[in-house]
Amino acid sequence: MIVLGIDPGIGITGIALVKVEKGNLQFISSYLITTVPRQEVAQRLKVIFEELSEIIKKEKPDVCALETLFFRTNVTTAFSVGQARGVIQLACTLNNIPITEYNPTEVKLTLTGYGRAEKGQIQRMVSQILKLKKTLTPDDVADAAALAITHCFSYKMKKASSGKRQAESVKRKA
Repeated sequence: MIVLGIDPGIGITGIALVKVEKGNLQFISSYLITTVPRQEVAQRLKVIFEELSEIIKKEKPDVCALETLFFRTNVTTAFSVGQARGVIQLACTLNNIPITEYNPTEVKLTLTGYGRAEKGQIQRMVSQILKLKKTLTPDDVADAAALAITHCFSYKMKKASSGKRQAESVKRKA
């Protein structure tokens, strides 16, 4: 399974691909989609859509792990990130890639066991889990890799628990 992790943004969208093979996680590649701040929003969204579509065609991921919309005070930023998420969802959907969403707290809990972990802790865990010699940069790419890893771990847990439920169901029927 190849997981496409995406940290969405209107200015910078971080992308990382992680492969799960025989229970091991392997870093494949990362990308950074950047847009020009002075361009109108529609043009910036077009860039995100087109570049992501090319990455999808090249890398052929099986699933997308996308960060949920999260903001504290800046509503304008939230709207533009929401628009970026929309074109990301469209690109994935048009390419038949299922999307699973994770919020920042879920990612932090999965990687460190602590929902308020600092960026540096997340980056170190990403490097350790993927056995990388150096930290992924910029933060957007490291965050995308963290999303992909979160999906891989969540997928393993769901698969394990569904197998257990199926076994229990068969046992009850017998």
